Amino acid sequence: MTEATSAKKTLRTPHWRRDVIELAALFTAVAVADALANLVGHGPDGPFLLVASAAVLVATAAFHTWWAHRHRHAAPPDDGAPGPAAAGDGAVRETALWRMRTTVEDAPGSLAALCAALAALRVDILTLQTHPLGDGTADEFLLRAPAEVDAQRLCREVAAAGGRDTWTERADAHDLVDTPTRVLGLATRTALDAAELPLALRQLLGRCTIRSRPPVSLSGRPVGDMPPVEGVLEDTVMHLRDPAGGAITVERPYLPFTPTEFARARALVELDARLGPRVPRRQDVLTLPAGNEIIVRRADQADVPAALAMHERCSERTRSLRYHGPVADADRYLNHLLSPRYGRTLAVQTASGRLVALGHLLWDGDETEVALLVEDAWQRRGIGSELLRRLVALAAEAGCASVYAVTQASNTGMVAAMRGLGLPLDYQIEEGTLVVTARLDPAASALPEAYRGHARAPGRGER
Repeated sequence: MTEATSAKKTLRTPHWRRDVIELAALFTAVAVADALANLVGHGPDGPFLLVASAAVLVATAAFHTWWAHRHRHAAPPDDGAPGPAAAGDGAVRETALWRMRTTVEDAPGSLAALCAALAALRVDILTLQTHPLGDGTADEFLLRAPAEVDAQRLCREVAAAGGRDTWTERADAHDLVDTPTRVLGLATRTALDAAELPLALRQLLGRCTIRSRPPVSLSGRPVGDMPPVEGVLEDTVMHLRDPAGGAITVERPYLPFTPTEFARARALVELDARLGPRVPRRQDVLTLPAGNEIIVRRADQADVPAALAMHERCSERTRSLRYHGPVADADRYLNHLLSPRYGRTLAVQTASGRLVALGHLLWDGDETEVALLVEDAWQRRGIGSELLRRLVALAAEAGCASVYAVTQASNTGMVAAMRGLGLPLDYQIEEGTLVVTARLDPAASALPEAYRGHARAPGRGER
């Protein structure tokens, strides 16, 4: 039992002496009131005394009201803390979030001078990271600044305080997550799914372009020298050894990478290498309008034999619409397309386990491509539309601003599926090749709710 609980019980415990005192006070008050009533009512000056008493009570109440009102609005004693006037005369100021990076000398007092310059602008420092460099320290801030303080003024004041190579960018509420929490979240996503590594690197390093390069081309020729195991940092470019084979190149032209960022990226790649190949094994069961049940699941390179068998069952026209012409060495293409390093693939199989459709979501630098292949006997049953909807949902969750599909102008099925998304579309036709781009920025109000997550449809289950 706590002391506070004991005190509360003590206060509630009745005591006979207190009751006796209260009764005595009550009888005394009654006796005094009776005596005053007799004096006023039967004395010669009774009415005068009654009016005088009323006047005294009114004057006392008025004085008490004036005194209380004056002291409630009085300024607090000067104890060194700023009052409402010092905080902006009680007005609520509009603010904006900024990300800022600047380089200062690695000397005592340099960071203090920078913080003092920001304080003079009434800028609040929410987070601070330091990146040691060879010729100084890069300090990265998340700032909350008054709305009237723009990027130019920030850079000017920071430069006057000793900062150089200053970079600023507007931030949003997502940047309020502290760095250790964000890095742990990215590591968890990478541990659960090998396809998350390129996306995790992009979120870790900000706006950048990430390209995965296989060790050999689709024709079987080496594509060039591979970076060393420890990787290479070249100012605005990182070259990392891909654990799945090949190389990962990360480019960020607007801001050089620091050794700290390079170490974080290497740690994430090393985690991926230690965990090995992995793909979530969740399966969804769908019932088609005709009554057939199909299974939709993630696919990887273990599905290459089944995918090759499906290719053999597809007509020449179906394969031509998918690959925009004849396909040689389909096994090489499929081994690349089914690799989780280059994107995500959804497979559709029947209840007997036969693969009948593939849907690819491919990372293409800053852009994202979607592609579909449905076996002839299973076309026009809604499978392509369902795959496309799910791929777009995956792209939206990954933070992609748009997806595009490259097909032939005569491929009415793919065009109809893209239109069925209910998203804004852009069309570009050149020499019979049609590129349809769907804008799906998750922050945009035009994005239907179904693409903000894995919404479930009727007739859908899990295994």
